[in-house]
Amino acid sequence: MNLSATIQLFTLVVVASLLALAVTPAFTAFLYRHRLGKQIRDTGDTPVFTALHAKKAGTPTMGGILIWGTMLVCLVGFWLLAKVVPFGFFHDLNFWSRSETYLPIGMFLLAALVGLIDDFFTVRKSSKNEVGLRGRHRLLIYMIIAAIGAWWFVAKLDWTTLHIPFYGNFDIGWWYFPLFIFIVTATSHSVNLSDGLDGLAGGLLLAAFTAYAGIAVFQGKMELAGFIAVVIGALAAFLWFNISPARFWMGDTGAMGLGVTLGVIAMLTNTALLLPIIGFMFVIESGSVILQRLSKKLRGGKKLFLSSPIHHHFEAKGWPETKIVMRFWIISAMTALVGLIFVLVDKLK
Repeated sequence: MNLSATIQLFTLVVVASLLALAVTPAFTAFLYRHRLGKQIRDTGDTPVFTALHAKKAGTPTMGGILIWGTMLVCLVGFWLLAKVVPFGFFHDLNFWSRSETYLPIGMFLLAALVGLIDDFFTVRKSSKNEVGLRGRHRLLIYMIIAAIGAWWFVAKLDWTTLHIPFYGNFDIGWWYFPLFIFIVTATSHSVNLSDGLDGLAGGLLLAAFTAYAGIAVFQGKMELAGFIAVVIGALAAFLWFNISPARFWMGDTGAMGLGVTLGVIAMLTNTALLLPIIGFMFVIESGSVILQRLSKKLRGGKKLFLSSPIHHHFEAKGWPETKIVMRFWIISAMTALVGLIFVLVDKLK
């Protein structure tokens, strides 16, 4: 990557960050004014969670709008700029590309829209004390969205190749379809589970997307790298206001959108098998939920953790929220770097 490309990516990060920072005060004021705050579930099934988070009731959600809204403004703005300036530095800021960004951007916005609808029902809490979509309904939606992406890869791009690190590429035919659905669904669900403490999901996502920005650059996918750079900039601005005590939360419109996008980017860069390393803490989060449910089912209702996902377990043990979040950030940054190194070594071997 030459100096010009480096400056372009840096420009995209900075522009997205400044734009998101500039609009956040008015955006949060709108959320508070219209009382678009999240209700804390109190169904009786999660007494530990309810007790720990009762004080957070009413904190505005839908903060993910800031992230995908910033991305959308940058997308349209730089696309129009490229039309006016036919070549050169400003022309190359445009990251709208059929081969690299049509699918991740399209699925990002689709999942974010579905999440926004869920957030709306969450803040308009029903009289039956049901908050938003149930877990199984959310999983079904993830799978439908993932199936759209899988169809695009297989039918439109004729992409059925899976890369196994340090071994090579293998054509798996139509098996790619269910694999794609699994990867994207698992990733998006895991990201959604991590959105439970102030700044947690944002920090974990920032580490993972930064690693994938490096991977995209190394693979020469500069439009994809530009898209990721804008997401990183918007995420950084969101995180500035989301750290404890959070001004607002990401909500499903952010977690679902970014989770789906992360899975799609892993498939687009053919690094899906390294995603569990790059997004290691997401694996731990979803794994703790699976183990908790298996324990309750197989051991007569006995829990393995005080509460799940695992960040709530540590919270119930008395760890300060900020300590949990920062330690998870550290682990996430380290594993994202390890995953990036694996990609580079695999490519250079």
